[in-house]
Amino acid sequence: MTSNIEVLVEDIKTFVREELYPLEPILLQQGYYAVEAAVYEKRENVKARGWWAPSIPRNYGGLGLNLPDFARVSEVLGLSFLGHLTFNCQAPDIGNMELLMEVAGDEQKERYLMPLIRGEIRSCFSMTEPEHAGSNPLYMSATAVKDGDDYVINGHKWFTSSQEGTAFAIVMAITNPDAPKLHQRASQIIVPTDTPGFRRLRNIKIMGEAGEGYFTDAEVVYENVRVPQSNLLGKEGEGFALAQMRLGPGRVHHCMRWIGICERAFDLMCKRAASRELSPGKMLAEKQTIQHWIAESRAEINAARFLVMDVAHKIESSGAHAARVDISLIKFYVAGVLDRLMDRAVQVHGALGITDDTMLAFAYRRERAARIYDGPDEVHKSAVARHILKQYGVTISI
Repeated sequence: MTSNIEVLVEDIKTFVREELYPLEPILLQQGYYAVEAAVYEKRENVKARGWWAPSIPRNYGGLGLNLPDFARVSEVLGLSFLGHLTFNCQAPDIGNMELLMEVAGDEQKERYLMPLIRGEIRSCFSMTEPEHAGSNPLYMSATAVKDGDDYVINGHKWFTSSQEGTAFAIVMAITNPDAPKLHQRASQIIVPTDTPGFRRLRNIKIMGEAGEGYFTDAEVVYENVRVPQSNLLGKEGEGFALAQMRLGPGRVHHCMRWIGICERAFDLMCKRAASRELSPGKMLAEKQTIQHWIAESRAEINAARFLVMDVAHKIESSGAHAARVDISLIKFYVAGVLDRLMDRAVQVHGALGITDDTMLAFAYRRERAARIYDGPDEVHKSAVARHILKQYGVTISI
């Protein structure tokens, strides 16, 4: 497939522009449910073309791309906020698929993984708690206590992404509170969202927008939620290790999606600069500040892409652990590039940029969080710096 990746990328890019771009004004003005039926129609088209679930192995029903090739596809899908969802490789489902493929038992795969891969259901991941710093997931209050053959789960979670409309959650909860090491206390457990006691309190407003369906972040509670112990993923106490397992490739997915957003914002910024008259015969593009933003943005996007693709190849050849420092590096660097690109593009558009007449305001609302989730910039910068300084004889404790 690698020999054909250039053709595949161009074909998918054409599909995104011709099939998904026209749906975006409806999404921006009327919300997700106004386009959901059309998106699911496009998903059938993607299946027919053989592009479905591009990162999932062929024996599971996917396209079977390796990580570097999927990274290329992820960038192109990132050109539209409907891209990954249409191809069934959207977060958090893609991370849940990869996790379930790795550690789920046969019954768990049949009940949860295969319908997820087929696109019959969606899922969510429930870890972050409002009472604890999301930057340190070792500390949480949610518990899963054994009672007979079941776990009884109690907890309060938020930013359970895309929860509305999902069939199940994977929840992180403390099962081994007396384990001597903090990272051995939590486990991951599958919870069908129709289980009594699972309750969504609200879709959290993000910069004033609560969203709908897939485009939501929920606050949820688990009140004596009872599920069989057979819903445990992996072994008890492995929750933190499983979370780390999904983060390496997941950050490559995110970073390449962000680069796709950057390319879209860059294109809009350049078109605006080339078409907006400040006065008769005087174009916005003639301003030196705008020229510098365009040049800096081009350099930053290109640099970000090279960094991420280098990490993708390293993970593919040597594993995520060998690339762990580089994974932290791309996480904060690409998130920073995205933040700057969106801000410049909005500024170049002036008042238009803060409306939903373009995708920029929607992107800014949803993606400012890129510098926060999966570890804030500051945590990743410190991790990279500690690794570098250790080579100079300086050991810094966490």
